[in-house]
Amino acid sequence: MVALIEQRTSLISVLGEVNTPNRFPANAAGERVLDSITRAGGPKGQGFDTWVMLERDGKRTTVPFGQLVYEPKSNIYAHPGDTIYVYREPQTFVAFGASGAQGQFNFEAWRISLAEAVAKAGGLNDSSADPASVFVYRGELPEVAAKLGVDVSKYSGPIIPVVYNINFRDPAGYFLATRFQLRNKDVLYASNAASVEDAKVMQQIRLVTATVNDPIVAAYNATLLRNSIKLAP
Repeated sequence: MVALIEQRTSLISVLGEVNTPNRFPANAAGERVLDSITRAGGPKGQGFDTWVMLERDGKRTTVPFGQLVYEPKSNIYAHPGDTIYVYREPQTFVAFGASGAQGQFNFEAWRISLAEAVAKAGGLNDSSADPASVFVYRGELPEVAAKLGVDVSKYSGPIIPVVYNINFRDPAGYFLATRFQLRNKDVLYASNAASVEDAKVMQQIRLVTATVNDPIVAAYNATLLRNSIKLAP
C-alpha cells in the first residue's frame, strides 16, 4: 500500500496582503482561488479595496476580491504552480463641477453605481447644477467604443476616450444611473446650469464696466472737490 503524504512538486504560492503568506501543496481534490486565499489566512483588509492577481504559465490577470465572492464563475480552480498575489488598492473617482463637494473619493465598496457616486460627492448643487448635464469621462477599449458608435479610426492608442451623459431630469436617466457601474479612476462632472453661465457673463461685464468707470468717476469727483475748494470763502 502506498499513501501520498505530501506533494512538494505541485505548490501554490499565495503572497501579499494575506494573514499568512505561504507556499503549500495543491489539494489533490482540487481547490478554487478563494480556497487558496483562505488557506493563507484570508485577506488582511475588509476586501472591498483588495485585488487578486493570478499568475499562470507566464500570464497574469487581475480581478477585485469582491468579484470572486459575488460572482462564483470568476472563482476558478487554482492549478499547481500558480502564484496568487493579493494587494490593496482603493478604487477612486474624481468629482468636480457643480456637485455638492469636489475632490477625489474612495468607493469604499468593491462596486458602486453612478447614482451612489453622485450622492457620495454631495449630490448636485441646487443653485448651480444642471441635472440634465451630468457627465462621466472614461477610457474604453476600442471594441467597446466601436459598439457605442465612436469612430475609433481617429485614435492610435489602446484606450478610447468616451464621455457618457446622464439626464437626471428624466426619471429613466435616474434608473439608468442606478445600474451604470462606476469604474476606478472615472471622472464625474456636473455641469453648471445655463442661468449660472449667464450670471457669470453679466458679472464679468459689470467688472469690466466698473474698471473702465472707476478712473472717470475718480476724475469727476476730483473736479468737484477742486471746484468746491475754489468756491469756499
